[in-house]
Amino acid sequence: MKKNLHSFARNMVAGSTGLRPRLAALVVVLLGTTAACTTTTTQHLTDTHPVTHNSSPSSMSELRIADSALDSGNIDVAKTIYDQIVQADPHSVAGLTGLGNTLYAVGDFTRAGVYYQRASQLDATNTAPLIGIARVAIHQRRFDEAISTYRQVLTLTPGDALASAGLGAALDLSGDHAGAQAALRAALKTNPGDPVLSSNLGLSLILGGNPREGANVLLDVTRYPAAPPQARQDLALAYGLLGNTEAAAEILARDLPKASVQDNLQYYEIQRKRLLQQPVSSISPAKVAAVQAQPVQAASLR
Repeated sequence: MKKNLHSFARNMVAGSTGLRPRLAALVVVLLGTTAACTTTTTQHLTDTHPVTHNSSPSSMSELRIADSALDSGNIDVAKTIYDQIVQADPHSVAGLTGLGNTLYAVGDFTRAGVYYQRASQLDATNTAPLIGIARVAIHQRRFDEAISTYRQVLTLTPGDALASAGLGAALDLSGDHAGAQAALRAALKTNPGDPVLSSNLGLSLILGGNPREGANVLLDVTRYPAAPPQARQDLALAYGLLGNTEAAAEILARDLPKASVQDNLQYYEIQRKRLLQQPVSSISPAKVAAVQAQPVQAASLR
């Protein structure tokens, strides 16, 4: 079963023909992206509010406006203001990070990485550009770099929930489910009840070959009305792999049109049959679809 779950996750990362485009992204999760299909998402959440620091008083109002524009999805407005900030002060870490965030939001990960690197070179202790670097590394499947960068952030800010969620997603993507789950459980001791950490833990358990335990974790998250759609969709995945089609359909119907619900249920059934046909085996590297799927909430772009 684990071998097949690994194959399932690898297909999601690679965007194989057995998956709809929206099944193929942190993360993240994190973490973020703007794929535009209607199918469900199995997504680590890695993209929740890295905070920008070290802004000069003269640029604080402009940064607040730019950050608000980015959070509300007005990417062009945000980019224009961040550009003005950087033109006025080429060493503005917040401005450079903001430009990276606008490029990241539209899927231009290579150029986003350039701005994050420039910002980090100016202030190696600022965690915002480091988180940007890690998110880009996940999207570009440089999982070892993402893991190393998130650990660097956690050295600077021990127990940080955002970095811990990202680390868990990166470890899952690299195939180290045990490591991901250990990191996420440790972070939940510092941040009890954090929905992002809990959602990532639930998905990690599913992809690690334990959909029943993953469903139990996700049930605790999704019982709240404000639970993120990603957590509900991951719970639907767990139920689908367990053969509980009725429960999976009910959950999916909250966020997806009827045609997409049926599409996902058929996919779950195909994967479940594959899981049952092959023996449990060790997991090789390549993982979860978490990173490129549905657009992350607007507030998660910074």
